Amino acid sequence: MTIGKTERILLADIGGTNARFALSQGDQTGPIDYVKVADFPTVREAIVDVLARRPDEPPKRAVLAVAGPVTNNRCVMTNSPWVIDGHELQPALGFESVHVLNDFEVVAWSLPALQPADLIPLGGQDGLPGEPLLVVGPGTGFGVSCLVERHGARLAVVTEAGHATLPAENEREERLIASMRRRLGHVSIERGALSGSGLQSLYEALAEVDGAQVPHRDAAAITKAALDGSCPVSRATLEMFCAILGSVAGNLAVTFGARGGVYIAGGIAPRFPEFLAASAFRARFEAKGRFQDYLRNIPTRLVTKPDASFLGLKMFAEHNQP
Repeated sequence: MTIGKTERILLADIGGTNARFALSQGDQTGPIDYVKVADFPTVREAIVDVLARRPDEPPKRAVLAVAGPVTNNRCVMTNSPWVIDGHELQPALGFESVHVLNDFEVVAWSLPALQPADLIPLGGQDGLPGEPLLVVGPGTGFGVSCLVERHGARLAVVTEAGHATLPAENEREERLIASMRRRLGHVSIERGALSGSGLQSLYEALAEVDGAQVPHRDAAAITKAALDGSCPVSRATLEMFCAILGSVAGNLAVTFGARGGVYIAGGIAPRFPEFLAASAFRARFEAKGRFQDYLRNIPTRLVTKPDASFLGLKMFAEHNQP
């Protein structure tokens, strides 16, 4: 499907602090407007302000990505007072349709349109056409979504996989998880390793298990100390982060049958692509016993395109015309 050349669509990527808006028409997406969420009481007022600065014909449709769970085309933001409700915005702003999507669902929609320049290969063969595409993203949390295509129709499956229990692949990881369990209770994939707070939990557990005295560090400081070689515990933490990311990505690849490819997104991994490529990530991704050959053929790629969300919003709009 293709969008009519004259149809204008409002695209938005809405986080807890900032919101980005752009207008799409045909093959073109216009410049991005940046808005501070705190400057507007509601998303409706923010959209009115953005459109008032665009003298052209107003858009007929809107597709909005939001950093939070979406139920019945509605999201109550967790880190801002905004409530994004497509059913309310549609008549209030005169749109023919408003779609509200989870932000990681939108990343999944972008995958078929990503180009080689948007990606760093991390091993594997070519993905099989038409097979599921999986994206995992360690960042503030741990996002997982899978794009499935059947009989010409596409669906992005949104999950809460980050809250599944963190698996251990060896005795050392078992000791680390036991340490975290004493502090956290349930040790999820997100809280125990694959997020900003998870990286910090991993660092503190490694220091405890090894009896090392280390200063308090947040995720950014751990990453910096790992990469500049100033802290052996930080380096070991980042190495384990990459290894666990490989194991979890491999688990999810066999869970979804993601033979089209597995993509790593989120805010953390793109900061150290060379380190990730040289780590145990790919070996752990493939280490699935009898299914090693199955995993060996699946490509893994790091997404480096900063505005992939707008690509995904546009792809969704093209595939879901009224």
